[in-house]
Amino acid sequence: MAERWLFKSETYDNCNCAMNYGCQFNLPSTHGYCQSAFVGSLVEGHFGDTPIAGLNWAAMYKWSGEIKDGNGRRLIVIDERADEAQRFALEAIISGAAGEPVINLFSVFATTCSQFCETLFLPIHLEADLELRTARVEIPGVMRSSGRPMINEFTGAPFHIALARPSGSFEFTYAEIGLGTTSVIGEMDMAYEDSWAHFCVHHFNQDGLVRERSRLTAWLYRMSPRAHP
Repeated sequence: MAERWLFKSETYDNCNCAMNYGCQFNLPSTHGYCQSAFVGSLVEGHFGDTPIAGLNWAAMYKWSGEIKDGNGRRLIVIDERADEAQRFALEAIISGAAGEPVINLFSVFATTCSQFCETLFLPIHLEADLELRTARVEIPGVMRSSGRPMINEFTGAPFHIALARPSGSFEFTYAEIGLGTTSVIGEMDMAYEDSWAHFCVHHFNQDGLVRERSRLTAWLYRMSPRAHP
């Protein structure tokens, strides 16, 4: 019987596309090629009997063309605090090896990559506020990134944009949208600024995406007439 597992991460992703991000709207990429860096913190999780909550992770991807055309490169970074069993568990999930093919973000992207860098085990410094759309990331010798909300040019206030995916998505059901700036050195070597960023909960198990309402949608309830009789 296949291993049962749960991966629930609060995640910040910054890619090189403009705000009208091709992937999420079934459109071509902004520049004709794709680069992306995901960094997250596990708020819940296990792989069989191995707990993984409390650990950080990162996955970086580069494609010379559209993602669907393949020939991508991938680098996984796992929190150096993870013990041997936790390292095995996280690598199995993030590599897409755990579960059936193409059931979540990791397994789908794995099918589009032909180059797989050696997994690194490093400190991953992540500060992220999903509701405020802010993030700061540092992986020594590999990556730096910062995320921020888009600002309304008329009022100077944060411009609130969110994306709901009730069906069809293999990544999330809801995400807050902002802007990010990222630089990666070494094998991945990429940089982009003030480009698409999203802040979401990646909630996967061995069967695929768990379609449970994210805590990020709490504001929807507060604004509902039913919440204010």
